[in-house]
Formats: sequence, structure tokens, C-alpha cells
Amino acid sequence: MPAKTILVIEDEVQTRNIFLRCLEFEGFQAVGASDGTTGVAMAQQHQPDLVVCDIMMPDMDGYAVLSTLRKVPQTAGIPLIFLTAKVAMADLRRGMDLGADDYLTKPCTVEQFLAAINTRLHRQEQLSALLNAGKTSPPGQLNTPLPKGGRGDPTEASGPENQPDFFPTDPKLAPVFQFIEAHYQRPIGLNDVAQAAGYSPAYLTNLVQTHTGRTVKQWIIERRMAQARQLLAQTNQSIRTVAATVGYGDAGYFTRQFRQCHGVSPQLWRQESVTEITKI
Repeated sequence: MPAKTILVIEDEVQTRNIFLRCLEFEGFQAVGASDGTTGVAMAQQHQPDLVVCDIMMPDMDGYAVLSTLRKVPQTAGIPLIFLTAKVAMADLRRGMDLGADDYLTKPCTVEQFLAAINTRLHRQEQLSALLNAGKTSPPGQLNTPLPKGGRGDPTEASGPENQPDFFPTDPKLAPVFQFIEAHYQRPIGLNDVAQAAGYSPAYLTNLVQTHTGRTVKQWIIERRMAQARQLLAQTNQSIRTVAATVGYGDAGYFTRQFRQCHGVSPQLWRQESVTEITKI
């Protein structure tokens, strides 16, 4: 298999050379550009597998580079990681709107630099495999949140077979929802999901919010609540056992969060669900 080509667009000579040397040492074919204009030309010439681009450059900043690459069919699909000394929410939002794949904050270590590149390349290979296998499907519809005090179907999105209906279908977010589905019964949080999906926490926060209108934490809670509803309606497990099964070490916290989502306690929800089922 030929070596992956990485293009580094960085106006600081020392930083650029360090990145290029460590990429070559790791077996990549590394090419560098000292400014945005040259970087765009080299991207069109070399068709790299990934671009790492500084944002703050004198002639053509990173945003202009990304915008230019995304407008040309030959370079539109190349993953791009931004290098930046600042990560304000407005900057993240702007990069995401243009199609950036991740951010690296300077200064970063060589290990962080290589990890971000390897993770992004791996995700790109996974996505390509899915597309080639014809396994992609039209974007799914988000479930309508349960109204306060509402019940919904107690088996709603309770198993992997219902997953496409529970989580939205989005290639960029597929690893996020896959990780949540596999680990929601454990005490996971934003940093765990971001690491598994190969995004920085700040970038992932904005990505999920932009694409779904919800946060990572809200998706974790929603998945746990769906499983809790199923267990409450279909088993005689104690509230403490249900809480532990869906990822809560503190049954009291689970009860408070369940009440916030449904307007009633788990005990009352169970009683009313059983009553509704017996009436059918």
C-alpha cells in the first residue's frame, strides 16, 4: 500500500519542518507549503490524503484555503485539520461551517499531532468503506423529544435494531453515536466520546450541536432514558438496579434526571405505564 500523503500548510518555518520530519519518520509522504496560496496549488498538484493548515497566515488565511479547496471537486473531499493558537467558539463555528474536520491547538506535541492525523485518516477509511459498500442511508429524522410528563413507547429505541431511528444518520457523527450506544451503560462523558470519535471536545461540542440541536450529554441522557423506560415497563427490577444498569451509580441522581425528562418519578412512571398496558 502506498504511503499516505500529508500536506502541511504552515508559515512558521521551524514548526513546519518539525511536522514534516516527524511525518516522514512515521512513514508518510510529507509535503509542505509556507503560505496559503502555495498550499492550495500543492493540494491540487499532489492530491494529498489529508491537509494540516494553520489559520493565521499573512497572504491567505486557513479559512480561505479551506473554502477554496471545498469549491473544487478534486480537493473537496480531502480532510483538513486546522492549526490554531486560539479556539474561540466563533472560530470553531466558522471552521465547521466551511467543512473543517478537526482543530489542533498550538503549541501541540508531536504525539498529539500524529494522533490527530492517524485518527482522521482512519475515520476517512471507515467512511469510504461504508460508501463503497453502499451502506449509507438517507439522513434520518430525529425523534421528537418526549413532552414533559409524556410517556411515549416504553420500548422506543431500546435495542441496536432500532438505532437508525433513535440517532440521526450522519457520517461525521456515526462514530459518536456508535460509541454512545456501546458505552452508555458506563459513566461516560464528553471527553470519552470525543477521544473515541477522534475529535477535540470543543470541536465535537459544536459539531453535534450544529447537526442535531442537542449536546453530547443530552444524547447520552436520552439513550439512557430510553433504556430505563423499557426496563421500568417490562421488568420488576428495583429503581436502584435500573439506575445502575443504564449508567447511574447514584440512584437518587437517576431519579432526579428521570423526573426532569419525564415530569414524574421512575416509580410513578412505572405505575402509570403498567396501568396503561393493562387497559389495552
